[in-house]
Amino acid sequence: MTPSRSRRSLVLALGALAAAGPLAGCGFKLRGPRPLAFSSIFIGIGAQTELGAALRRRVRTSGTTEIVDDAAKAEVRLEILRNQPEREILTLTGAGKVREYELRHVITFRLIDRAGTERIRPTSISAKREYTYDDSLVLAKEQEEALLYRDMQGDLVEQLMRRLAAVKP
Repeated sequence: MTPSRSRRSLVLALGALAAAGPLAGCGFKLRGPRPLAFSSIFIGIGAQTELGAALRRRVRTSGTTEIVDDAAKAEVRLEILRNQPEREILTLTGAGKVREYELRHVITFRLIDRAGTERIRPTSISAKREYTYDDSLVLAKEQEEALLYRDMQGDLVEQLMRRLAAVKP
């Protein structure tokens, strides 16, 4: 490296440190896996469902909690009481054709410990998205809808994991 190039690299590195300094002082921290307050969990939705698989992946990445297949052996049980994706017409054209849809996904869950005490009472979380519809692009719009549902499910899993992480031991 030439002297001017190494000086430029040093100046850039110092600039990056100076920019990151205020963030460290305010308590900013990158979002990452949150540890859960319990050592084992039973997830009351099948691993073969999209939601069940996503939840299991996220719990495994927490690094602190083991997923067990027997509810009696788990420290807590996560019960999914409702997992309902919905689609509703938002607007119609003058000819009576659908112009926009609203997609909603609602999950209702509760968390129960080994003693039968509700650690989280039945709670509903939801996500919604809107998208325009065009009859001439049916396949593309079906793919867009599937992508939006996957995105909403990811948001809901994140919300659920934040609620689980907030449970105190």
